[in-house]
Amino acid sequence: MKQDSTRNISYTVDCEDYVHVVKFNPFDCGDPCSLIAYGGNNYVVVGTCRFQEEDAEVEGMQYKTLRTFHHGIRVDAIAWSPETRLDAIPPQIRFCTAASDRKLRLFTSDLQDKNEFKTFDGHSDYINDLVFAPNEGQEIASVSDDHTCRVWDLEGNEKAHFVLRSAGMSVCWHPEEAFKLMVAEKNGTIRFYDLITQQAILSLECEQTPLMSADWCLKNTFKIGAVAGSDWLIWDITRSSYPQDKRPVHIDRARLFRWSRVNENLFATTGYPGKTTTQLLVHHLGHPQPILTGTAAVGSGLTWHRTLPLCAVGGDHKIFFWVTEM
Repeated sequence: MKQDSTRNISYTVDCEDYVHVVKFNPFDCGDPCSLIAYGGNNYVVVGTCRFQEEDAEVEGMQYKTLRTFHHGIRVDAIAWSPETRLDAIPPQIRFCTAASDRKLRLFTSDLQDKNEFKTFDGHSDYINDLVFAPNEGQEIASVSDDHTCRVWDLEGNEKAHFVLRSAGMSVCWHPEEAFKLMVAEKNGTIRFYDLITQQAILSLECEQTPLMSADWCLKNTFKIGAVAGSDWLIWDITRSSYPQDKRPVHIDRARLFRWSRVNENLFATTGYPGKTTTQLLVHHLGHPQPILTGTAAVGSGLTWHRTLPLCAVGGDHKIFFWVTEM
């Protein structure tokens, strides 16, 4: 976990498997360390991170694996539950995965003897994204190539089912808008659904395809961002259903869009995993050019730290971390 100066990567963690997906816990778990989960071909690994940017006593970065969960199949997406607590006795780790067999798996562990998992069946095609209800964590929403968004309880019962017009690529649940769900479709439409009436209440248009990823800004509920084609796009939902700002970024095609969790003007995008490298770009809305360009060998996944301007991408037996400016 040395600082890597060759490609401006701030830190790296070595992993035993190819990392398909990596996810910082976006919720406060009651511990000064940050929880991170990453998934490979067979396993999900949960660990803790601490960075010198938040603790002067840390030299660079400290990483420690808490537990490896056998998954038995490739992990395609991971969502953390807000019920995860390291300060509870015993501690509770809870997360859900989407896998290449079209199933969701809910894992609950006390990091000792209790290790449970439940399988949720229902999607008939590839699951692209999933998220926990951000306040209580009693429901999970998922979107799929089967043209549905489904909401499940923790027993795996389907509580709501929205029929989409194309593949569902991203689903977001904002802690300040607990009764709304944002669903982004591959055809370039982003819809907001009211979970009480189960009706669509607002839609945004990219006017270009394919939309691959979208995100709802934590720090400003009016801001939505996405990547479609090779561009990033930003909406202010109080102004228009069309993008307020857009810019071409990735030469080939853009793959992921993620807002920073600490600054409403900071976001990152990745290009398509290339044959050799994936490009990571960090953007600030006040700057015409990306403020950071990184590359990762066959990278996948993109996640921001809960309290630092720091993002991570998975790669070939590694996780790469970049620290940026606010």
